[in-house]
Amino acid sequence: MSIRVGPGDLAKYPFLNEAGEYLRQSGFGWDELEKPEMKEIIDTAASRIAAGTAGQVNDSLERYEKEILVFLVSLILVKSISIEPVLKKYSLSEARRAEKFLTEDLKKQTDPQKRALFAKIFEDLFSLKIDVAENGRLFKVKVTDYLRRSSHFHEQEWRMINRLVSRGFVFLDADEVVRLVRNELAILIHDRVAKMNIPQMPAAIRQKADELRAELAPKVQYRAQAVTEYPPCIKHALEVMGRAENLPHSARVMLATYLLAVGKPVDEVVEVFKNAPDFNEKITRYQVEHLAGTKGSRVKYSVPSCDKLRTENLCFATGDCAGIINPMQFGRKRA
Repeated sequence: MSIRVGPGDLAKYPFLNEAGEYLRQSGFGWDELEKPEMKEIIDTAASRIAAGTAGQVNDSLERYEKEILVFLVSLILVKSISIEPVLKKYSLSEARRAEKFLTEDLKKQTDPQKRALFAKIFEDLFSLKIDVAENGRLFKVKVTDYLRRSSHFHEQEWRMINRLVSRGFVFLDADEVVRLVRNELAILIHDRVAKMNIPQMPAAIRQKADELRAELAPKVQYRAQAVTEYPPCIKHALEVMGRAENLPHSARVMLATYLLAVGKPVDEVVEVFKNAPDFNEKITRYQVEHLAGTKGSRVKYSVPSCDKLRTENLCFATGDCAGIINPMQFGRKRA
């Protein structure tokens, strides 16, 4: 069955190769970026990059051709800015935008043509073959494909023992299928920007890139953390943050509760997470305050035990950890 990728699909998933072909057929060229009417596109692209850097996900869907152009110009702007943390945060925000559309479409779409399109997206971009389960409500992927991706997740629900498995397939709902490839989509967008070669930058793009660089550079400066006196699990989490990489939710809970337990104020704990590509200050602050017992349930959370951390693959024990049952005990024996 031939698969037709329409403008509406490309507006949601502009990273598909068909988007470039669509623009070529519409007559779009580099010189178009210098035209006055392109200012709206450039400004919208800049706003989306700034929002992504702040941890926000833009899920608006305007004119189809405009959405495709905004994505293209965003890639060019991010390449021109040439700040790695901005690229990482932008890539993740675009991945989450697409994740939202993919999840919605998988849930509501029963048309075979559309289902074939989504299967094509997963197979072409991620080499992941998905099929609709016999009951029509779930999806299934090969156990090998599932294990290769879920090994990066630390939450209990992703462990094989907690999954429905039959005849070599793992069964997932729409949210889980899309979550399985979120990181791969962010990496795909990141690598596409990194490999871009722009021989001559249009003046309008160059000017906007300069403005964005001046605005965003101070916001994404990495904060180095002193990690020498922390237990290995906390040290590892801080080192991951220092590389501007994402920590799983359980590792963030561990890190935040530990820092709060050793007397770090909420503001300082929030500051630690600013390197994360998906950092959103408002959300992070609420979550830290919730763990501190000043918001939500008003119950202060304890630091997870070493047993729990081992279960969640968050333990990086050394000889200095001998005899302790909680990270809070690290160093006391030596002292």
